[in-house]
Amino acid sequence: MKKKIMYNEIAMENKNYGFLKSGTDIRGIAIKSSSHGVELTDKAVYDLACAFLYWLSEKLGKEKPKIALGNDVRISCDRIAAAVKKAASESGCPLVYCGECSTPSMFMLLKKSDFGCDASIMITASHLPYDRNGLKFFTQDGGLESGDIDEIIALAERGQKLAAENAGEYEERSYMDDYCLGLVGMVRDGCGRERPLQGLKIIVDAGNGAGGFFAEKVLAPLGADTHGSQFLEHDGLFPNHIPNPEDKGAVQSLCRAVIRCGADLGVIFDTDVDRAGLVDRNGEEINRNRLIALTAATLIKEKGGTIVTDSVTSDGLTDFIESLGGTHVRFKRGYKNVIDEAIRRENNGEYCPLAMETSGHAAFKDNYFLDDGAYLVCRLLITLAKQSANGTRLTSLISSLEMPAEEAEVRISFNEKSVNFKCEGKRVIDEIKYFAALGKECTLAPVNYEGARLNFGKDGGDGWALLRMSVHDPVIPVNFESNTPGGNKIMAKKLYFTLKKYPFLDITNLEKFIWD
Repeated sequence: MKKKIMYNEIAMENKNYGFLKSGTDIRGIAIKSSSHGVELTDKAVYDLACAFLYWLSEKLGKEKPKIALGNDVRISCDRIAAAVKKAASESGCPLVYCGECSTPSMFMLLKKSDFGCDASIMITASHLPYDRNGLKFFTQDGGLESGDIDEIIALAERGQKLAAENAGEYEERSYMDDYCLGLVGMVRDGCGRERPLQGLKIIVDAGNGAGGFFAEKVLAPLGADTHGSQFLEHDGLFPNHIPNPEDKGAVQSLCRAVIRCGADLGVIFDTDVDRAGLVDRNGEEINRNRLIALTAATLIKEKGGTIVTDSVTSDGLTDFIESLGGTHVRFKRGYKNVIDEAIRRENNGEYCPLAMETSGHAAFKDNYFLDDGAYLVCRLLITLAKQSANGTRLTSLISSLEMPAEEAEVRISFNEKSVNFKCEGKRVIDEIKYFAALGKECTLAPVNYEGARLNFGKDGGDGWALLRMSVHDPVIPVNFESNTPGGNKIMAKKLYFTLKKYPFLDITNLEKFIWD
């Protein structure tokens, strides 16, 4: 029988925290400027942390759950951490403060440390600008679901917290060294050598985020030469470039560095290291479809299996995975959607070694389906070491991957005439599906889990377009991929004449894409 948990109820002060929800995280503006105020206030953080502890207590049937707290390098982290610490203390819950760390490490300490924590909170806003911040929650089962966040927000808005006669115990203890030792041990075990990267030059671009540890504490002990790495120092203002493997400027900075110092591989992380990207020795990106293909190639060549990705991956990736004996499931956009679908299939007896989004989120079955950029890179380092020992290049594994001639994304927003963008967006997509089903200018993809994926013949653009509702924003992103130069604009024109009839859509971006 579940033990009833005592709580205090604080008078509501017109609290409304729903706008801080971002998928399965809490995110908001954390630094005041001349153009905006602070959304993620001390009070909001305190209330949400108290609510999480109350929610966790009821979930576990444990009167005073113990949590760990960590943060990335943002300049608002100390303030937000202080509010979480206060919430834990006044709720009577023990807290271990881990300081600056990576998001994946805050989950792994629940699995592999002797900290004895029931859950953890990571203070981060991932790749967002320096003035944003947020809270990410983990239990022993992994990151919270969207519905869990809804429940926590509702509790926070009611001001619910655990009653406490005594302050919760407080301890400061880092887990990052142990986390890094685990990564180093994995690569050594996978290669059968103490220094498998000896003779290889591998550089890291951390963008002044939390990923600077990787050069010194992972690559160097494995024997790699890391000279030429850049922006490893923590700086929450991100003065050089935003830490984001999808940001063109950030990736190009690493490409130049790889060429400049003659590196065998370049590695780039996002701010909190749950995503990664690579650059090969020629200064070319290994990102998006190429990164998924490379990772899949290391997993399914012998055992097969299903690779679950987001909805905007290419037809060439599907052909590549199938050529290796695997199955490609192109699921919904959003890394948590991709991970949850892989877990669902695994639970139903289908072998799913990898769930991966084009953004660089990669979750392996053998790593608790945790999206961990450092773990992803280490898995590929094992392959790199073996390939180098055989005199072959890492990218030789994806030499047969067919890449499209063009890729593009155009974001269509809703204008002032919009009343309910979710209903209106669904209407647009449903009507496009209906007309596509008639098969006059395009056809619907036979298997599709999100939005409307339209296939166009050689005369109509020679590729595909995907229209879907954004996970978070009042936007319809349209992704294009063509096998022929100029094909994207041909497909975009066909969509333009369909979409312009909806008065609530702002198609300015589509017009610019077609005619600029």
